[in-house]
Amino acid sequence: MARKIPAGLLAAMAVCLAAVLLAGTYGPIGPFVHTVKQAAAMEALTGDKQGDKLLEWIEAEAAKRSQPPIDAVIDRVWKAIPEYEGRIVDIRATYLKAKLIGSAPNSGEGFPWVYRIVRPKVSLKDLPTHPIYRGNAAKPAVGLMINVAWGEEYLPEILRILQEEGVKATFFFDGTWLSKNMDTAKKMIAQGHEASNHAYTHPDMSKLGAERQRQEIGKTEQLLKQLGVKNVWFAPPSGSYNYQTVRVSAEYGLTTVLWTLDTIDWQKPAPESVVAKVSRKVGPGSLILMHPTSTTAGALRGMIKTIKARGYIPGTVSQTLSPERLEDRL
Repeated sequence: MARKIPAGLLAAMAVCLAAVLLAGTYGPIGPFVHTVKQAAAMEALTGDKQGDKLLEWIEAEAAKRSQPPIDAVIDRVWKAIPEYEGRIVDIRATYLKAKLIGSAPNSGEGFPWVYRIVRPKVSLKDLPTHPIYRGNAAKPAVGLMINVAWGEEYLPEILRILQEEGVKATFFFDGTWLSKNMDTAKKMIAQGHEASNHAYTHPDMSKLGAERQRQEIGKTEQLLKQLGVKNVWFAPPSGSYNYQTVRVSAEYGLTTVLWTLDTIDWQKPAPESVVAKVSRKVGPGSLILMHPTSTTAGALRGMIKTIKARGYIPGTVSQTLSPERLEDRL
């Protein structure tokens, strides 16, 4: 006759089993359980001869598709150039995914490659503070930077084009302008654009003492905080700065950023000439300087289409200068 197990013991056993299952899914042994499951799946799948051929092909292709990370550097010409993440093929995950959905070797772009990100060893934070003129040339991104100290009559058209093209830009606000146009700035931020610091009175920063530089940057930074912005960039008016400017902006947690390509739109060139200039000179990592002018309003759509046609993604300064890869958005 079978021995009856007390109800209390059964309940305790159920609790223990539940705890083990939860720990295996969510707890500290979760990664171990996940690895064991993957290993078991691999062992089951690799018993198949066709599976072996698939695995061999993935292993051979993996080296061709993996890309090493690129460390941040201080360039003699371009000053600080940000790091860029690398990636390697996760052979085990790729194999399992391919087997599950029935993908075969040499099945083209639809093959379900799975990648793991590889972080660079050196980031900008590890290097001395320098200004930035461009992003990493390995990243197919282009930053749109629009300095705003005047010209609000052209902003609605510029914002409409950006919205229609599905593109975000970074607007560097002069503090005096911003103090009078907070509602306009709120709308721009609500549309997903990046708001950053362009000093308060549009001065020549290189001719100011440290304390006055702090006032110029600090007053505009306070306005940005009122808008709920956590800013990280400072664009010196007219591109004029010295290394004291770079150090002072760093006191506020800001990196000094300039441009790679200047549209010189304030001189009111023909819009088509600006589009042609961008077509000739734009490259991966370029930062393009604009202002809210009639020229930019007329050229912006053509610029965006040209950038995209070159295989680059137009966006904000932060998107362009971040180390994150963009393959999923291409």
